[in-house]
Amino acid sequence: MPVYYTSIIAEHNQTRQSCSFFDVSHLGEFHVKGPGAFRFLQYRITNDMNKLKDGKIIYSLLCDEKGLTLDDILVYQNKPDDYYLIVNAGGIDRDFEAFHKYAPETVSLENQSGQMACVAIQGPKSEEILEKLFGFRLKELGYYRFKEERLKGEPVWVSRSGYTGEDGFEIFSSNALAGLVWDQLVSEGKKEGALPAGLGARNTLRLEAGNVLYGNDLDTTTTPLEAGLGWAVALDKEGGFVGRDMLLVQKEKGLKRRLVGFKMLDKPIAREHYPIYKEGKKAGVVTSGSYGPTAGCNIGMGYVAKGAETPGTSIEIEIHGKLVKAEVVALPFVAKKHKKG
Repeated sequence: MPVYYTSIIAEHNQTRQSCSFFDVSHLGEFHVKGPGAFRFLQYRITNDMNKLKDGKIIYSLLCDEKGLTLDDILVYQNKPDDYYLIVNAGGIDRDFEAFHKYAPETVSLENQSGQMACVAIQGPKSEEILEKLFGFRLKELGYYRFKEERLKGEPVWVSRSGYTGEDGFEIFSSNALAGLVWDQLVSEGKKEGALPAGLGARNTLRLEAGNVLYGNDLDTTTTPLEAGLGWAVALDKEGGFVGRDMLLVQKEKGLKRRLVGFKMLDKPIAREHYPIYKEGKKAGVVTSGSYGPTAGCNIGMGYVAKGAETPGTSIEIEIHGKLVKAEVVALPFVAKKHKKG
């Protein structure tokens, strides 16, 4: 996926106003099945697998034994003891080993990343366009749900989640079929209001939606609690999970830093790694920053020390040797428009 096809702002606005499609085939897919698969995943990930049912998805974190974040993932339940995991591209091998380390002999763990592809279709017109172009039936498909559809005589999985803050879908298929999906979107999508978009718009869209990017806002030096993802960490689930004890200690002692959103009060954009100051003292570091086309201002996220995390707090970002005024704000920057249910 290129950074852009036309321009980042044009593709960003296209997604917010109509529909864009993204090639996200770099994502990894693991298939986990067999007797004990539920129990295994319940112990290996932070979220509670009891939230799942057939055709449902949950967001979770994969932690190491110290409670540090190896990845953020999605878990799809096909049926009891039969799951698909969607992981980030940069961590496929590490994630697979982290799961394999704890997998019992009764559980099959298969890395299907090389055989599967994914095209994401995002925007307020995405449901209408997919139904028209491919004949999918999506009106009853709720948020964080998925279903099997047929395309060219082949089964595909269509999920309703997304990373942009807009209503949207993902089509998981074989590599060969993904090319046909993409070509049809390119050839027929434009007249319906759908255009391709690149990594640049994907980043500005997810930033406005307050969604973390692994490798920037979340990595092996941070915990889910510091990243504000405690809602995906079931500290009280029976049997615990890998890294739970360390996270419980961190929660009991209190967080020393927290990921926050901020908006710039002056013109420059705050970029990754720029230092954050509060009242002249170093208070943290920027993890993501960009112009927000829908927000209409320069925005970002970063980790700040305790005492600087409250919305409305005045901070400063060091940009090219100068301290530039900014303000901590509540996330998301732009209201999310996911379908309910």
